[in-house]
Formats: sequence, C-alpha cells, structure tokens
Amino acid sequence: MTRRLHELDALRGFALCGIMLVNTWQHTQRHAPRAERGAVDWVVENLMQGRFYPIFSFLFGLSFVLFLRSAAERTAGPRVVLLRRLAVLALLGLAHHVVNPGEVLLPYAIFGVLVLLPGSYLPRFPVAVLGVVLIAWAVSQAGGTLLIPGLFALGMALMEYAPSGRLLAPVFLVSAALGAAFTWLWVRGMSDLALPLHPGTYAVAGLTCATAYATGLLLLLRTRLRGPLLGALSPLGRMALTNYLMSTPIILLALPLLTADPARGGVVVLSAAVLAFQIVFSRVWLARFRYGPLEWAWRSLTWMERVPNRRVGSHP
Repeated sequence: MTRRLHELDALRGFALCGIMLVNTWQHTQRHAPRAERGAVDWVVENLMQGRFYPIFSFLFGLSFVLFLRSAAERTAGPRVVLLRRLAVLALLGLAHHVVNPGEVLLPYAIFGVLVLLPGSYLPRFPVAVLGVVLIAWAVSQAGGTLLIPGLFALGMALMEYAPSGRLLAPVFLVSAALGAAFTWLWVRGMSDLALPLHPGTYAVAGLTCATAYATGLLLLLRTRLRGPLLGALSPLGRMALTNYLMSTPIILLALPLLTADPARGGVVVLSAAVLAFQIVFSRVWLARFRYGPLEWAWRSLTWMERVPNRRVGSHP
C-alpha cells in the first residue's frame, strides 16, 4: 500500500506539472490572443491541454476512497466529515475564483457532493458503470468540465477494484495508439475544414492521451528512474493544493512579460522555473512537516481541530 501511495503522489505531481504549463499558456492566450499559432501553442493545445486534468480528477475520486476509509477508522460518521471536507474545498475555490475564474476547486467540491458522496453508498460495479455513462455523456457534449464527475466515479471504482500492475503495459500501448490516432484526427480536422469532426473528438483525444501519460509514468516508476522520479514528483503531489494555489499569483504577476513574448517561450520558462522551485520547496517543507501549509489547514478545518503537523525531531 505504501508503494502505491507514493506512486499516486507522483502521478498527482506529474499532473500538476502539466496543469501548471497549460494554465500559464491559457492565461497568456486569454490576455494576448494570436491569430497565428507558434510551436509552443501547437504543442500545448494538441499534446497537453485536456491531458492532465483528467489524471488529477481521476486521482481525486481515488483519494476520496482513501480518505473515507481513514475517516471511518476515526469516527462513526465518516461521510459527515467528508461533506465538511468538500465544503472547505468549496470555500477555497470561491476565494480562488475571484482571481482565477477558470479554477477547478469549486467544481471539484460541487461534483464531489453530487457524485462521490452518493457513490460511497453504492457497490463498486454500479459506480464504475456510472463513471462510464457520465464520461460518454460528457464526450457527447464536447467534454471539458463535464468530464470531471465521470472521472471521479471511475477513480472511486478503480480504488475498490485494485487492478493488477500487469495491466499497465497493455493499457499503455492501447491508449497511446488511440491517443495518437484521435490527436492526429483532430489536428487534421482543424486544418481541413471539409473534414467533419464531432466536438467530442478533442475530449476523446485528451482522455486517451491522459491514460497513456499516466500509465507510461507508472511503467517508468518500475525502472531505475523510480528514485529520481519519486524524489521530484511525490513531494510536489503531496502538496498539490498548496502548489496549485501558489502558482496563480505568480502567473498573474508575470502576465505583462508573458504577453509581450509572441513566441510563448516565456510560458515554458516560467512554468519550468516555478515547478523547480515548488519541487525544492515541497521537499524542504515535508522534511519538517507532515502536510503542506494549505493541506494542513484543509485537514484541520475538516476535523474541526488543530491537526499535529510538525514531524518529531524537526526544529522550528
């Protein structure tokens, strides 16, 4: 279980890296749109946008089960605690929405109440079916935020099924092939207006690529790269809330410089610099504390008590 938790943290950190780059690019596009797309625009739009938030959403549903199990060991009313946890997340989302209208915390809280809490009363198979149905419906509506509830349900069901690691390679190969095919179809459709495309094509490309990216990372974590990857991505993922919210003011403050760069190279440089800082910051912080600053506040408000955070033996 410990091995799996480290890998889940690494996956979350990996998704956060992609989300940081995409968010920076989207903010720049919003404030300085371009008629002609450069190389950075093409890569982000066709290989990254819509590829990382599905991983993050899936992991949110999976983590919901882990927290429910933990809460059940501490209290007779674990779902009341989870409802309070989602309420705190909604308040954080509302505050974040003021400066970043495209943020995801508020939708996560709302869909958590609508899907995850009711789903926690159901057996795993109906939850899995619900996830597939919701995703299919979201794709028919062109995807976007509507994919979140289905991904929540699938993550919740998969945690209960605990599939074998031997499935990683075949799932990676199939999803990589499908992701490449749907991405190629979308790119070709955008350049050839005579080729009719369903609006959900982009969503399917994003979902299949997200599956390939996630399983590909999990396969790399079974190689000699496991140590360096875990060392960088796991702390980042354990402090995902802190790092996600920390990135917004940095992006907004850097917008004058980002929008002045027509090649969008500043988007890549800023994202890489912020992520490098966050990796170091997360490692240093977690060497002294059990939770990130906002993760600790979220947990304390959830339990309505001050949760111990400083590690034994660490000094102020």
